[in-house]
Formats: sequence, C-alpha cells, structure tokens
Amino acid sequence: MTSRDSLVDLLARCALRDRRAFEALYQQSAPVLHGLLLKLTRDRELAADILQEGFVRIWQRAADYRPHLGQPLTWMGAIVRRLAIDRLRRGDYRHRAELSDDGWALVADHGPGPEERVHAEHGDAALARCLETLEPEPRRAVALAYYEGLTHELIARRLERPLGTIKAWVRRSLQRLKTCLGEA
Repeated sequence: MTSRDSLVDLLARCALRDRRAFEALYQQSAPVLHGLLLKLTRDRELAADILQEGFVRIWQRAADYRPHLGQPLTWMGAIVRRLAIDRLRRGDYRHRAELSDDGWALVADHGPGPEERVHAEHGDAALARCLETLEPEPRRAVALAYYEGLTHELIARRLERPLGTIKAWVRRSLQRLKTCLGEA
C-alpha cells in the first residue's frame, strides 16, 4: 500500500471514528504538517497549537475528504493552513522572541520545505505540470497566496501590481488549475 493509499484508508477509518486510525494518521502526517505550519508562523509553540487544532478539525471532518478531488496530505494541509492564516490575521497569539541571525541559523531547516516534501513524497506531478501551464507572474501570485499565506493586498504590494490584477490572476489561475487537474 502506498503512503497516499494508506492516508486515504486512515482518513476513511477516521470518518468511522476509529481512534487507532487517527493515531496512525497523526504519526504519518504530523511532521509534514508541522513543517508547513512552522514555515507559515515561524513560531514553534504557535505551530504546535495550530497543529493540534488542525487535527481536531481533521478528525471532525474526515468524512468530508474525497480522494478523487485531491491528495489526502493536500486536503489536511489546506485545513491547517487556513487555521494558521486565520490565527495570524487575528493576531491573537503571543509575540515571539526575536532571534539573532545566529539563532535563526541554528533552527533553520536547510532541507526541502514542507511543500517540496509533500510534492516529492506524494508524486504531485500533475499539480506541478499544471502550475507550469500558468504564466510566470500569475503562477508567482498563486504561490505567494497558497504557499506563503499572503493576502491579495500583500501580493499586490510585493509584485508591485494593482490589487484587481492580483485578484484576477489568482481567480483565473485557480480555475485553470482545477480544469487541468480534472483532465489529469
């Protein structure tokens, strides 16, 4: 059984309230999801809190997962990503201590990021292929929105483009990705 099939099976069993399946799901997916949250929050405690909240939500919504619509880790990643963005936007987290450059160097993970690990581990070649069909600037806007959690306003500032342009790029790009992935 592949890792993807294993996660699909575990999510299906979680939908039936199988606690052992939930424990196995946590063991298999928590490291990657925690890495994603660390990248988004840059705060270990906040990432751990959101991961716990995310797994509660995954447990509650396991029956909503549809294997034909996407990878299980992508679905779970979207749940924890949304929670992180909501928490960061609300600003209801404690202020983290600032680290010196040497401190960041000690905690930095110089290996592939969570997204790269997800893509590598789960053969998300179809998504990579579909992303390549997008023009470079709209592709960058989508990456900033979904991998870095930036709002449309922040993307517009970073790319020095009008807000309406960014919104149109992201909306059209997501439509093209959905169509492309549906054909894959």
